Amino acid sequence: MSKADFLFTSESVSEGHPDKVCDRISDAVVDIFLSADPYARVACETLCTTNRVVLAGEVRGPASITTQLIEDTTRQAIRDIGYEQDGFHWKNAKVEILLHSQSADIAVGVDAAGNKDEGAGDQGIMFGYACTETPVLMPAPIYYAHEILRSLAEARHSGATTKLGPDAKSQVTLQYVNGKPVRATSIVVSTQHTDDVNQEEVREIVRPHVLNVLPKGWMCDEPHFYVNPTGRFVIGGPDGDAGLTGRKIIVDTYGGAAPHGGGAFSGKDPTKVDRSAAYASRYLAKNVVAAGLADRCVIQLSYAIGVSKPLSVYIDTFGTGKVDEDKLSNVLQDLVNLSPRGIREHLGLNKPIYARTASYGHFGRNPDADGGFSWEKTDLVESLKKAFGA
Repeated sequence: MSKADFLFTSESVSEGHPDKVCDRISDAVVDIFLSADPYARVACETLCTTNRVVLAGEVRGPASITTQLIEDTTRQAIRDIGYEQDGFHWKNAKVEILLHSQSADIAVGVDAAGNKDEGAGDQGIMFGYACTETPVLMPAPIYYAHEILRSLAEARHSGATTKLGPDAKSQVTLQYVNGKPVRATSIVVSTQHTDDVNQEEVREIVRPHVLNVLPKGWMCDEPHFYVNPTGRFVIGGPDGDAGLTGRKIIVDTYGGAAPHGGGAFSGKDPTKVDRSAAYASRYLAKNVVAAGLADRCVIQLSYAIGVSKPLSVYIDTFGTGKVDEDKLSNVLQDLVNLSPRGIREHLGLNKPIYARTASYGHFGRNPDADGGFSWEKTDLVESLKKAFGA
């Protein structure tokens, strides 16, 4: 039996964090390939450090995606984030592109041929999770950690504040009573800033963003509100620390409140089940909770490279389920084809919709009109209710 009263902490990082810069670049590359060919293949990893960006991996797509276009896309991503600093500048950074053609050994297992359906791009396990703690059916600590940084970024981009830089982190610790979050016991925000403001001034810039995001009465006491605990954060981003694609997988998902299969999302086209099946499992879990069939739900999918059907579909509702879990698993598999092709077609994933996922979480977002965040839709609710007579 899980504990009912406890403290739980999750962290988020901003779009300007070095690892998130790399995620953004890698996903921007995915988008330009999918814009030219919806069935292009991309596995792009990015490294960034002081005025240096290196892209590596494998791709398969049209000749129109040139090295110059990839470089231009990389610079635009950095510019959009807001880096125009001496140590990391969108215009001055050296960009090295080491992408090569996709391995024929991988392609033969993934491609559909004859009577063989498209196979998974790799083996692996993927998890999806949903709960009733927030309106978007996400765990509360990671949700509020994201929202604090999103609010700060919006203020920076709009010009409402000119004193903050792109690099930032947040951490939210919530108290749970009888299994439900009731207040914050500590808040940590570290944000890059200009050289002409001190720690106390940064604290007061940050404060209203935290207060506006948290539910009324949830703010922690003053001694546990930490802003730039080291006192100074002027040098940041890739100039302060190297970044790599795929190093913030817990930030990208559920903040540690649910299992993670280990695979990163960014830089991968939707034939890679690390990405598409993680989206599908979130989609299923969210619809289960939205339909009122459980208060918490985790779903695990597993795949083998080159094999189309999942090897297993596991569901756990943590004792909150109102229906039989085995029947629920069968109903979900009847509603959604969980082969890589089935997931891509059901969720419309062969679109340039990925750069926007690279910061503030892949889950708990509003579906976009162009198909972005389609895995956040709750369009299975009525079918699930009908299947269980709810």
